[in-house]
Amino acid sequence: MTLLFIRLLFISGAALIGYQTTGGDQTGLWGALVGGVTGVIIIFLEIGMRRVSVRGLSSAVFGLILGVIMSKLFSDVLILLKVEPEVLSLVRTTMTLILCYLCMVIAMRGRDEFNIIIPYVRLSRQNQIESMIVIDTSAIIDGRIVDICKTKFVEGKMVVPRFVLKELQQIADSSDPIKRQRGRRGLEVLNTIQKDIGIPITIHEDDFPDIKEVDAKLVKLAKLLEAKIFTVDFNLNRVAAIQGVEVLNINELANAIKPVVFPGEVMEIKLLKDGKEHNQAVGYLEDGTMVVAEDARKFIGQTVKVAVTSVLQTQAGRMIFTKLEGK
Repeated sequence: MTLLFIRLLFISGAALIGYQTTGGDQTGLWGALVGGVTGVIIIFLEIGMRRVSVRGLSSAVFGLILGVIMSKLFSDVLILLKVEPEVLSLVRTTMTLILCYLCMVIAMRGRDEFNIIIPYVRLSRQNQIESMIVIDTSAIIDGRIVDICKTKFVEGKMVVPRFVLKELQQIADSSDPIKRQRGRRGLEVLNTIQKDIGIPITIHEDDFPDIKEVDAKLVKLAKLLEAKIFTVDFNLNRVAAIQGVEVLNINELANAIKPVVFPGEVMEIKLLKDGKEHNQAVGYLEDGTMVVAEDARKFIGQTVKVAVTSVLQTQAGRMIFTKLEGK
């Protein structure tokens, strides 16, 4: 609503300037019309520039300023050499155009290296730097991020890149009903975090057109923002760690907070199915940890007491090996 008001005000101002410039009466009305149409054209140009990022614009301006400075230095050298005024004017104009163009192009190509723009400048004391967390699509769809945010264990500014939101929307619009349900749940998770929990989420507009994979874009953005990545994707976790990006992996957190058991400890477990080895039975703790009981196949469907013999930690999670108590 505010943006619409500003646009209407701009068109009115353009029409008023056109009216005052051409004078009154019928000529003034034509001037007001021309001014209003010009204002509308400029607004359409502004709408078409929505994809121009602040980072890219800042880089272009930096390149333009650098080009002007270099052309000024070049012109000063020509003045010292006492070049003819006509030749000096032509060379100065040509070199200004060439150098400004080259510097702007170089700055735009290397815009990811610039750290001089407002979204990345932290105007705070060095001991009060605000951390940023870039959220991956997998973490949003997983849903456990809602409970983690409620506990206040994770602190920092939540950032959802536009390309992640676009991927989530594509999943929600998929023809596959399972994918569609996952995508819609992800959108509901974001809405819950913002409205029910009250944690603001920033939508980051920057994209990397030269990078196709979403995971690679996430790592690039995290490095640029000096942020952490919130994910449940094991492969993304490894790739980001190799490139020096800190990762908050929900699965690692879940494994870390599981209760610790020691050999000889006795527990009750309901056996649900056969194990892979002969005469084994398998049950699960409340947190999903698999418990394998030796020589207990005949007790499947019952709750029995077992003693822990060993614990095995795997990439998929933790497995507890036990035997029936008293055996």
